[in-house]
Amino acid sequence: MNAAFTTGKELQKMDPVFGQLSFDDHEQIVFCNDKDTGLKAIIGIHNSVMGPALGGTRMYNYANEWEALNDVLRLSRGMTYKAAITGLNIGGGKAVIIGDAKTQKTPELMRKFGEFVHSLSGRYITAEDVGMETADMDIVRDVTPYVTGISESRGGSGNPSPVTAYGVYLGMKAAAKQQFGSDVLSGKKVLVQGIGHVGETLVDYLTKEGVIVTISDINEDRLYEVGAKYNAEIFRGDDLYSADVDIYAPCAMGATLNDNTVYKIKAKVIAGAANNQLADENVHGAILQERGILYAPDFLINAGGIINVYAELAHYDKVEIMRKTENIYNTTLEIFDFAIANKMTTHHAALTIAQNRINQRKIENSKK
Repeated sequence: MNAAFTTGKELQKMDPVFGQLSFDDHEQIVFCNDKDTGLKAIIGIHNSVMGPALGGTRMYNYANEWEALNDVLRLSRGMTYKAAITGLNIGGGKAVIIGDAKTQKTPELMRKFGEFVHSLSGRYITAEDVGMETADMDIVRDVTPYVTGISESRGGSGNPSPVTAYGVYLGMKAAAKQQFGSDVLSGKKVLVQGIGHVGETLVDYLTKEGVIVTISDINEDRLYEVGAKYNAEIFRGDDLYSADVDIYAPCAMGATLNDNTVYKIKAKVIAGAANNQLADENVHGAILQERGILYAPDFLINAGGIINVYAELAHYDKVEIMRKTENIYNTTLEIFDFAIANKMTTHHAALTIAQNRINQRKIENSKK
């Protein structure tokens, strides 16, 4: 076939990993399969210049393997920049397990996954993500030391979700200061989309500050439970993206800012915990900027979780975890200033600063 007339989909079939649009010079992609436990997983190591690749494991019932591969590629890339922008000496990686965490996750499956992680000899260190709990990481720890986020009773840092939520809250306050002139959120209207472990804790922080909180989630039982607990309003409209709020906080899956939604947003600030919120970071980041909507880069303000689990590797305590997480506020403001000074989107500004740190380390490593 003449390459000049080959379509994008045909290229992907011919080049199933390297041909992915989300492939960004990843160092290693590992496909894991075990018939006995039903494990089907993909581990993505994006970049290890700063150190071993650290990133959580997500168990999700993907529609197909393409979707799972795309997710692990995007997530692992995001982890590289998340670690770099936060000043941590680790690289970026991620893992996805294809399946329903509620019905298909077993101790045997988690142990087998741990064995695959162990086979990489420390190039990838795992942790928890969507569909995972601290108890699952404890099972992985039984077969490999290359795991973080284990129970505090076993010497770990525990559930990273509360620290993630705290970082998002501080990033949101920084964005409010930039956009509204004050970081006081009391009286502001905030829509939190996704009220899992991180989303609920964020709702707690916001409620305590006097924010008018509206929540949305695909799990109706969870929605009413959290709504009643925090006296939060439940979104009942047809299109949450056009909701009349000051701040939109995406805290579920990624790519909610896309061709179908980016022009609907009425909020003046976007600051949430979800990874890869921009479906196309160049196109949609630019549109938000043109519309005067301030976007707080997701991989910066949701870095509290990685700060928390990195403590197990760097051996620092809870006080230092919180100090590093609180610095997200200052870094967010610095990113906004850098973006204005260099006439670029906030996302591009954060990527540039993170990449500069990686490039500097690459130079230092070459001299050793």
